Amino acid sequence: MPERIPGSPNLAQKPKIGPAVTPIAFVQAIVQAYAKQGKDPSQALEAAQITPEKLGDPATRITAAQMERISGAAMQELDDEGLGWFSRRLPWGSYGMLARASISAPNLGVALKRWCRHHGLIADDITLTLRDAGGVATLEITEHRDLGALREFCLVSVLRNFHGLACWLIDSRIALNQAQFAFAATAHQDVYNVLFPAPTLFQQARTAIIFDSNYLRLPLRRDEAALRQMLKRALPLTVLQYRRDRLLVQRVRQALASQPNETHSADDLAALLAMSPRTLHRQLQEEGASLQGLKDEVRQARAIDLLLRTQRPIKQVAQAVGFLNEKSFIRAFRGWTGQAPAGFRKQAALNTNA
Repeated sequence: MPERIPGSPNLAQKPKIGPAVTPIAFVQAIVQAYAKQGKDPSQALEAAQITPEKLGDPATRITAAQMERISGAAMQELDDEGLGWFSRRLPWGSYGMLARASISAPNLGVALKRWCRHHGLIADDITLTLRDAGGVATLEITEHRDLGALREFCLVSVLRNFHGLACWLIDSRIALNQAQFAFAATAHQDVYNVLFPAPTLFQQARTAIIFDSNYLRLPLRRDEAALRQMLKRALPLTVLQYRRDRLLVQRVRQALASQPNETHSADDLAALLAMSPRTLHRQLQEEGASLQGLKDEVRQARAIDLLLRTQRPIKQVAQAVGFLNEKSFIRAFRGWTGQAPAGFRKQAALNTNA
């Protein structure tokens, strides 16, 4: 029997109840993959408890367990772990093979570069490129052909698989700084807050996820035995939740973003993180960061999110991100982006509607 890969469930089990957030559009994409091979998806749909009525309703959402179940069934029935995304099938075990090629790497950066290189050998429709510059890591997808109706499902799935594998390899939650997509916002764009918990931009020049490059220097915490065990599990990497973040930088970012009123000073933040202010500054310096720089990052991300997702007046956005007045906020925002907040919002709206 072939080993089970991330995303392929034990089909003898019933889907567990959970929050229904996954858009039915992704299931419809799987149904199209069946159609490409001239096969019937009804058995897989029934196993995932997805009725024809739900399948035809664009407002339907399903649980992660249901998505896991139908994805796994389709991968087996179609013998394609790419679920119809690419010009040739990825036979059962393809992604497990890529994981094995990466597991012996000395650190995450080497492992992910191997993954990207080997992915290109099995699916040349896209290229995955990992860049590390200025303390920022970027995983970018370049498309070499029209992915058609399966484009969104393909790009989202590839990014989720990459991110999930990276988190698993170092046994750490990797916080994303931003997610970018080279397509317009969809009717179910709200789900991207769950799939990619970071500021998400649509209609961009590229599809990519961006995160702190210090993660790339972390050693792998998994071995071949752990890989074999993981490949037998029903739970896919894309829905594993890692509470621990092994970078202090990310713990600080999270604290600044989630508890702004309790993190005004270094003393307050250090107490919240159960360390001394001196240790806080020293460890941040060792990770190539500063407290003021992180405060600016969090403010910038929050400001961009509010400008893009709400119609709040600029003065209210300034107050929400911790500025005492609108002028100082506009000055800081120009320094971050090269644009005034109003101009940034206007340009983003034009790009979305283009």
